[in-house]
Amino acid sequence: MAEKIKIDGHLYDRLKKVTEIAGYTSVDDFVTHMIEKELTKIESADSDSDVEERLRGLGYIE
Repeated sequence: MAEKIKIDGHLYDRLKKVTEIAGYTSVDDFVTHMIEKELTKIESADSDSDVEERLRGLGYIE
């Protein structure tokens, strides 16, 4: 079952513009691709400390 997330209107407008430029068929397709790409980077880390370092670099944790 797919879940929905809320995205700020300004961010959605930016996503919509980039989606069209990049040639994706929908914002959902673009966002899904970007999330999958980032998850692959994080999941391919060698250890928990690598994951923490990547998340820290992305600003998700301090």
